[in-house]
Amino acid sequence: MQEKFAWISTPDELWETKKEMITTALESGINYVLDLDDIEQIRKLGNVKIIANTDDADIFLVGINSEGDGFVELNEDFKDSIDIANAKKAKSEGKTVCAFIKITDKAHEQLAVKLGSIVDYIILVATDWTIIPLENIIADLQKSDVEIIAAVRDLDSARVALETLEHGTDGIIFEANDFNTIKKIAQNVVEASQEKYELQIATITKVKSLGSGDRVCIDTTDMMKPGEGMLVGSYSKFMFLIHSESLESEYVASRPFRVNAGPVQAYVMVPGNKTRYLSELVAGDEVLIVNSEGETRTAYVGRSKIERRPLMLIEAEYEGQTIRTLLQNAETIRIVDENNNPLSVADVKEGDKVKVYIETNARHFGIAIDETIIEQ
Repeated sequence: MQEKFAWISTPDELWETKKEMITTALESGINYVLDLDDIEQIRKLGNVKIIANTDDADIFLVGINSEGDGFVELNEDFKDSIDIANAKKAKSEGKTVCAFIKITDKAHEQLAVKLGSIVDYIILVATDWTIIPLENIIADLQKSDVEIIAAVRDLDSARVALETLEHGTDGIIFEANDFNTIKKIAQNVVEASQEKYELQIATITKVKSLGSGDRVCIDTTDMMKPGEGMLVGSYSKFMFLIHSESLESEYVASRPFRVNAGPVQAYVMVPGNKTRYLSELVAGDEVLIVNSEGETRTAYVGRSKIERRPLMLIEAEYEGQTIRTLLQNAETIRIVDENNNPLSVADVKEGDKVKVYIETNARHFGIAIDETIIEQ
């Protein structure tokens, strides 16, 4: 599933009110702001990307007080289109460009398609997305390298825009004029971006103690709950659900931010249905937290800790396919059994049923592709 995003436009209010709304958006994870008046003051609030029709904006905006918003009459053949000319000029100057278009008639729908082949982002505004053919615009622009953003009023219209067709819009933009609405829409965008993995039940066929090797602990910026962990494996197509250290132990205190993941060469699933080597992860990288139902959320690596520890091999079988991974040989390291219970590697034995993920495609540089690759 594609990761969705949200932008805000600032309300027509005094600066102090506007400032509070922008701050709430930033705290909710939204750091793209459309504002035409207070760029310098907004930049002082944090790491913000500003969309405006001025040269000092991070994203140059066309379509305001022009054809896009109906201020200037639109010619049907688009031959002398001001917005198209301004977009081409800005792109030739190396700017990131966003077009703003109110979809009031068929001509503006066609203008959106024309501009979509030029700009980086396109904001589509309509009175009602259940009436305006958003599906048509998405379909027409699906081969263009443009991010489609729907202007929405509330949580319900945000859901419609994000879920239209299988693809939906890439993002949404809304006027930040209510604290609760900002938080609810931000959360909805997170939920709309979540991937889900179909986990299978495999049977343990071999457990073997090994010598020492370099293993990786992933400490994240999120607190994980029992049942959550990460998909890790020696093969990029076959992964075990490795449980977080969110459980208490008689030996050590719980560390719910951590997954003791495996040796340096193992793969871990990251957002976008991609994999990384454990040894590659550094602070600030994204990783995927997965629960026992295959539901996911994105977290950031706070640190990656590599230490030499005794290892063990765990091997399982699923429909004739062999799945292997190496883990640290310690009681606090757990996989997940068929009943969604954490199972310590110290207790795992042949015949146990555990949760795994099976990828149908091969991977090249971590990306799933339709290709035959043998890993053993």
